[in-house]
Amino acid sequence: MRTPIIAAGLVCMAGAASAQDTLTVYTYDSFVTEWGPGPVIEQRFQERCDCDLEFVSVGDGAEILSRLRLEGERTEADVVLGLDENLAEAARDTALFAKHGVESPQLDLPIEWQDDMFLPFDWGYFAFVYDKTRVETPPASFEELAESDLSVVIQDPRSSTPGLGLVLWVKAVYGDDAADYWERLNDQVVTVTKGWSEAYGMFLEGEADMVLSYTTSPAYHLIAEDDDTKAAAPFENGHYMQIEIAGKVASTDNPDLADMFLDFMLTDGFQGAIPTTNWMYPAKMPAEGLPEGFDTLHEPEKALVYLGSEAEAIRDDAIEEWRAVSSQ
Repeated sequence: MRTPIIAAGLVCMAGAASAQDTLTVYTYDSFVTEWGPGPVIEQRFQERCDCDLEFVSVGDGAEILSRLRLEGERTEADVVLGLDENLAEAARDTALFAKHGVESPQLDLPIEWQDDMFLPFDWGYFAFVYDKTRVETPPASFEELAESDLSVVIQDPRSSTPGLGLVLWVKAVYGDDAADYWERLNDQVVTVTKGWSEAYGMFLEGEADMVLSYTTSPAYHLIAEDDDTKAAAPFENGHYMQIEIAGKVASTDNPDLADMFLDFMLTDGFQGAIPTTNWMYPAKMPAEGLPEGFDTLHEPEKALVYLGSEAEAIRDDAIEEWRAVSSQ
């Protein structure tokens, strides 16, 4: 799912960093809110590192890459956390990242992951989330959604990784007919927001019947709010997978500290926080497993995903098909 700028003092292995060292991590807005993973990760990493950890909020995932491109080697970022597999190839092409150096990372993903530059930290499936008290019969496919009178809020694929995931999801289902589908869905789109947080907020305020989010989003309402009225509509077309990734910036002044953070990212201290703060599946299952409530979530029977150069090859066309219709 997802979850502002947080700076905090942290404590590391002896000799890895001095008290004056600062590790700057660019990430997306919801990651660093008080209810997101940021504060928990900061506290747990503090027990390991004698440094300052500074999370810098940079809008949504695609905006992180745009900012990094703009700053180039002058960036203050040491680590970037919050891109996804759809942006991995574009990020690699910037030549601004270094290899992560984690040998044979042990991951718990539905697919095999082989990448020497980017490490996953969580994953999930995109879905349209609705309120069961307002929508009695949710659509079971993209076709049923387009044929219904339900209003939806989505995110801009040029700035938001969920938005990008949606246009690739539609592309995976409809192929060359994707533009025609956007024509049919366009009237139901209430608005297109810059990022996930704005869209989900509008949905919760009742400004739309459904919102593009994740199959795991209802777990937040169930576990944190004891509210079982939110659900993800299962689509027979399948659901597009998102794998969120982190990478070390090549120009970092603190490569050892950046490496330490990436190593920590795959430990229980980090991964154990993901399910109930970022409301996604952990990239490496923590010892305690998933919290009660995750067993109620919809598990897609068909997973859709483009990886690496394949995602890069179709991304611009998929965005343009959506843009041409949405601008009408």
